[in-house]
Amino acid sequence: MTMSCDDAGTKPVRFEVFTGAGQRREWSDEAKARIMAESYAGFESVSAVARRHGLRPSQLFTWRREARKALDAVGAVFVPAVIEQPAPAVVVPALPPRRRARRPCADGMVELEIDGVAVKIGRGADAGVIAAVIDALKVSR
Repeated sequence: MTMSCDDAGTKPVRFEVFTGAGQRREWSDEAKARIMAESYAGFESVSAVARRHGLRPSQLFTWRREARKALDAVGAVFVPAVIEQPAPAVVVPALPPRRRARRPCADGMVELEIDGVAVKIGRGADAGVIAAVIDALKVSR
């Protein structure tokens, strides 16, 4: 929601209105386990997982700490290990950089050379197109 004030020099203010009873929520053990598993998956931060589920990050960290303590109290925990053979290394010889005779650029022309790829940019070229070409060169390397 955005509101403007009549005071001189103020900017619109954004604020959120939280509705609801504000009561403590009860989470089932299954829900806690699922949320904790998401936080350990490594796809996003613990804080992001907590926010997505309407939790404070400190609550999720507390659940994780309590779960670790419970596992430590039980003793050693074994998990299945999967051992895969590493893929054979493929060695690609580096190509020597191409040598070209240097020609002076025309007035107002820019020439970029990145890892052996030369790009010539003429006068009046669109800045967005130039940025896209440079980004494409970065990605392909």
